[in-house]
Amino acid sequence: MVDTGTACVNESAVVKPWYSNLKYLIVGAIFGIVFVKAEIISWFRIQEMFRFESFHMYGVIGTAVVVGMISVQIIKARRAKSIEGEEIVIHDKEFNKGQIYGGIIFGLGWAITGACPGPLFAQMGAGFTVVIVTFLSAVFGTWVYGKFRDKLPH
Repeated sequence: MVDTGTACVNESAVVKPWYSNLKYLIVGAIFGIVFVKAEIISWFRIQEMFRFESFHMYGVIGTAVVVGMISVQIIKARRAKSIEGEEIVIHDKEFNKGQIYGGIIFGLGWAITGACPGPLFAQMGAGFTVVIVTFLSAVFGTWVYGKFRDKLPH
């Protein structure tokens, strides 16, 4: 595999027709509905979390972390395969100081806007059009990171 400067290490060799991605659209729509119903996209819930006034968001995030940890351990232990039959490989991550800076910037943006990447799409889907500014800012920030990645601390 040729290094293109991306952080992705997993690449599928399976060529699939375009409609095979519809399953992701369906799961994403269901995920968005769950976000709306669980009030995860609520700016007020997010502000409650950052002000330490409610356990709601900490409970959701904590549950997601625990489920994720258990799922990764099961995938590793059983050497699980993808739907297409490819082995799922989860590489160990190396810590670097850029993760601290990135986490601080991410947290500040989340606290100010009330949106992070997952709920951002659910917020737009729910009709909160002002979130388009946040979305465009996130796209621009991703582009800036890609442009200056080689000069940033990693």
